[in-house]
Amino acid sequence: MTVIEINDLRKSYQGRLAVDGVSLTVGRGEIFGLAGPNGAGKTSVVECVSGLRRPDGGTVRVLGLDPHGGDRRALQQRIGTQLQVAALPDGIKVGEALRMYASFYDEPADWRALMDEWGLTGRKGSRFAALSGGWKQRLFIALALVGDPEVVLLDELTTGLDPDARRTTWGLVRAMRDRGVTVVMVTHFMDEAEALCDRVAIIDAGRVTAEGTPRELIGRAGAASLEDAYFTLTGRDRA
Repeated sequence: MTVIEINDLRKSYQGRLAVDGVSLTVGRGEIFGLAGPNGAGKTSVVECVSGLRRPDGGTVRVLGLDPHGGDRRALQQRIGTQLQVAALPDGIKVGEALRMYASFYDEPADWRALMDEWGLTGRKGSRFAALSGGWKQRLFIALALVGDPEVVLLDELTTGLDPDARRTTWGLVRAMRDRGVTVVMVTHFMDEAEALCDRVAIIDAGRVTAEGTPRELIGRAGAASLEDAYFTLTGRDRA
């Protein structure tokens, strides 16, 4: 079943075309990756899907709803979002943040159970500023899930994390899918996309360059890894 449908999406900023005719579908219960270099348009696509930005052209439907019309509030009750520049006040405590976010939803998940599930109970009283990068990301995932969403949008979730925290976060993303949640994740790390995603769309200069399972893309490029396939499929040179 298709839960996200994007047709000919276009978005410009001050005359610069950031998203140039992107069309994609995402099925229920999969991890779908938007992979590509910084500035490729990936975040703009996710922001249009979430309703945070209005596209200049094309259509977006999430769970059959329009994120930019009269369906917006109903949709916000059914999706969770973790943005690239996510932050919380330094002094807010883990438990306070989860309780506050739960109050935004008509039928939230049990935020105390989420703390247990994501290993945050021992840090319930910890202030945001005192958390390591890995624990902050764990909290952001729990916040994205506190509305008991059907779809979660994750933007550059592991940027800035050390290798151990990064792999732990990968496990958390897989656990989201195991809950039955559809995950759309933005990444510029090809190893991350290869390890996590059921399907990947490689976006470059605002356009979808290639789409398929990691194995399909690797085979199409005759490459040894998705990172190698990326350079072949986009025609980019390695730095």
